[in-house]
Amino acid sequence: MNDVINRRQMLGLSAGIAMSSVPRRASAADGAKYELRGVRKIWDSAPHNAFTDLARRGKEWFCVFREGKTHVSSDGALRVLTSKDGDAWESAARVTFDGGDLRDAKVTVTPAGKLMLCGAVAYPKGGKHGHQSLAWFSDDGRTWSAAVPVGDPDYWLWRVTWQKGAAYGVGYGTADGTTRGTARLYRSGDGKTFEAWVPGLFQGGYPNESSLVFRGDETGLCLLRRDGAPLTGQLGISKPPYKEWTWKDTGTRIGGPSLMELPNGRLVAVVRLYDGKVRTSVCTLDPSTGTVGEVLPLPSGGDCSYAGLVWHGDLLWISYYSSHEGKTSIYLAKVAIG
Repeated sequence: MNDVINRRQMLGLSAGIAMSSVPRRASAADGAKYELRGVRKIWDSAPHNAFTDLARRGKEWFCVFREGKTHVSSDGALRVLTSKDGDAWESAARVTFDGGDLRDAKVTVTPAGKLMLCGAVAYPKGGKHGHQSLAWFSDDGRTWSAAVPVGDPDYWLWRVTWQKGAAYGVGYGTADGTTRGTARLYRSGDGKTFEAWVPGLFQGGYPNESSLVFRGDETGLCLLRRDGAPLTGQLGISKPPYKEWTWKDTGTRIGGPSLMELPNGRLVAVVRLYDGKVRTSVCTLDPSTGTVGEVLPLPSGGDCSYAGLVWHGDLLWISYYSSHEGKTSIYLAKVAIG
């Protein structure tokens, strides 16, 4: 495929999705209505396209993700797409790193208005360390700075969220016998130098991927995936200065969590669900109980999920990837919530 997506794929649902099997409308337990307004494939150039995030700065969209030969391969690079209208997308940059596999792209806008791209490099086996988190910075999304190591080696700083001028992110341990099975909360004033704000944030059940939200009353929430027994995700809750956290079991196995507070105060999460068919779904989150409730499954299946979320124009815009059409590709969905 060319660097500009074939525009015929952008007229609605991409070919191959059986709409009769995909709900277009659903209701949450609190009565809120969820309507899928459309979903379209926006990229499939690499053999494997996955692990997305989404941001809007000014009047421009940015979608980032990993490209590689397979789900785990030594050639991973981070692709940056841009769009003026959310319909026509084109490549703005492809970020590589000599000596390792780049993984799990995330993008935010810093308080200074710069774009911050985050990811981690997976080093070849046999070295001193297995992973190092990295950050790059850009004024326009096309030209990026040199990679800046952030956090500690073998603690994967998976996603960064800004709150009152500071960057927060959960790093999870990846080294067997040393850091694996632990997670810590990092904090930074500039997005480049991170300190372990809460070194012992969570232990048990192999905590890993996470999403942080800071609510209007400054309450911090952390939706955390676990891949060891028990397999259920966790919801962490904290108040400033976010040094003390309490945890609730969601009772649900989740993957690739992405959490957002809507303007009306509702909490929505887009996650991979594993019960029955593996899929990417829009879910509600009840912070009083920690319960994750599925509302609207997106066209997806198999190797999928890892969403980016933006609220714009009274719609929830969702980037994600999926292999339900036979090849792992990048999709963009729009959901109305009322």
